[in-house]
Amino acid sequence: MNFKNYFWVFFVSMLPLIELRGAVPIGVGMGLPFIPTYLIAAFGNMLPVPVILLLVKPVLQFMAKFKIFTKLVNYVMEKGHAAGAKFGNAKYWALYTFVAIPLPGTGAWTGSLAAALLDLDKGKSFMAVLAGVLTAGVIMGVVSYGLLGTLGLVF
Repeated sequence: MNFKNYFWVFFVSMLPLIELRGAVPIGVGMGLPFIPTYLIAAFGNMLPVPVILLLVKPVLQFMAKFKIFTKLVNYVMEKGHAAGAKFGNAKYWALYTFVAIPLPGTGAWTGSLAAALLDLDKGKSFMAVLAGVLTAGVIMGVVSYGLLGTLGLVF
């Protein structure tokens, strides 16, 4: 077992914007088997989620105390609440779908940030993001092993 390669999968999966969507193809390109790559990437991708869900709102509230940030924070919070109202009872399905679609900018970081700004329940949000990450990981695995395997880039 090559711990260095798994470390890179884990590390990349924690990075904003790249996340699991980049970590799985990297693992595939290094010749790592799918299941451990998938599990390590999913774990690494989920590691920042509780921190984001718990700290975004308090940080924004703290920033709002400073005159220079008040307008910006109010704008962000108003936009968040307005966006959340559009989804009604389907907020968590929308969050799941947003995170599950493996496109840049639609991962766990952005989904968690959106959930925090929308004042969604932290536990339900965590579960929706987790389900989205797991789904995105399967999609990326199928695409990566299929595409990279076809091109002969899987060792």
